[in-house]
Amino acid sequence: MSVFYFCTMIDYIIVGFGLAGMSFTEILDRNKKSFVVFEDTSQQSSRIAGGLLNPVILKRFTLAWKVQEQIKHALPLYNRLEERFNSSFYNDLPVLRRFNSIEEQNTWAAAYDKPLLEPFLNPKLVHKDVYPTVDGSHHYGKVKNTGKIEIGKMLDVYIDDLIKRDCYTNKSFEYEKLEIDESSVSYKGIKAKRIVFAEGYGIKKNPFFKYLPMIGNKGEYIIIKSPELKLNEVIKSSIFIIPLGDDLYKVGATYDHHDKELQTTEKAKTKLVKALELLLKVPFEVVNQIVGLRPTVIDRRPLVGKHNDFENLYVLNGLGTRGILIGPTIANELYDMIEENMPLDKEIDIRRFDNKRN
Repeated sequence: MSVFYFCTMIDYIIVGFGLAGMSFTEILDRNKKSFVVFEDTSQQSSRIAGGLLNPVILKRFTLAWKVQEQIKHALPLYNRLEERFNSSFYNDLPVLRRFNSIEEQNTWAAAYDKPLLEPFLNPKLVHKDVYPTVDGSHHYGKVKNTGKIEIGKMLDVYIDDLIKRDCYTNKSFEYEKLEIDESSVSYKGIKAKRIVFAEGYGIKKNPFFKYLPMIGNKGEYIIIKSPELKLNEVIKSSIFIIPLGDDLYKVGATYDHHDKELQTTEKAKTKLVKALELLLKVPFEVVNQIVGLRPTVIDRRPLVGKHNDFENLYVLNGLGTRGILIGPTIANELYDMIEENMPLDKEIDIRRFDNKRN
C-alpha cells in the first residue's frame, strides 16, 4: 500500500469488489475521487454467475424490476470498460425459451403484445427442430436485446489496473480495526471521508449492517463438454444452458436458501445432470462444478443507504440474481445520494428495515 494513503485523507474506502463494488468504483474513477479497495474474493457470487444480461423473467414472461432504467446504466458501463481496457467482456447472445406446452406458447404470444414487453420478445417463434440435439415437442420463444458478460475476466482486468495504481489490497477487512469519527473513518492508517461496504453475503459478518435481512441463496453450476451439442444460443428450460465456446457449456443454476457453505455438493450436481439427461439427445461430460452465495434479500430489492448512527458508513448490496443489470443503477443512486444529496428510491433504501435493527 502506498505511503500516499497514510499521509493524505482519501475520499472512499470500498470493501468488496463484485459487480456492486466494481460499479461504484467506476463511478468514483469517472468523477476523479480517490479510493482504495479491500477484497478477499471469498463470496464468489459475481464470478460464478451465469453472466446473462436478460431483461425478461422467463418463468412468467414479465419484465424484470425497473429493467429499462437498469439497461440505460448497465450497457454504457460495460461498453466504457471494454474501450478503457481495450478488451472484450460483452457479447450479444440470444436466449431461447423452450416451451413445455401449447399453453406456454399462447402465454408468450399474449405477452409480446404488451407495449413494455414488445422490445424484448420476438413474435416469431423459433421452430422446435432448430436444435435437433435438444429434446423439444414445442417451439421456442426468442428474447431480444440479450447478451453475456464475462464477469470474471472483467473483474480480473479491473483489479489488475487497480493493483498497478496501488488502489487494491487482497485482504479480508477487519471490522474491529475501523475507527469512526464525525467527519472521517480510519483503517490501519488509511483515513477516508467515507466507507462503502459492498461485500455481498459477507455482510452477515459486518457488525454495522448485519441486521439487514440478507437471506443468501447458494447457487451451483456445472460445466459440461459436449462436442455434438452445437448450441449457438442460450437455451432456457427448467435450467439454463449457456454456450462458452470450445464445446463447453455452463448449466444451472441451483437455488438453496438453507446451505450457506461455499462447497459444491453432489446433490446439486445430480439435480442438474438429471435435468440435462431429460433435455439433451447427445452425450455430455461434466468437467467442472462451481458455487457461490447470491446476496438475496427478503423483499428481493437491493440494500442501499447510510448507517443510521454513522454519517460516513454506507452499504451497497443485495443484487440477487440480476446483478449485471442492477449493479450499475444502484451504484449511481448511492453516488448521487452521497455526493449530490439526492434522495434514494424508497424501494432500495435500507431505512425500510429500521425496525429490524434490534
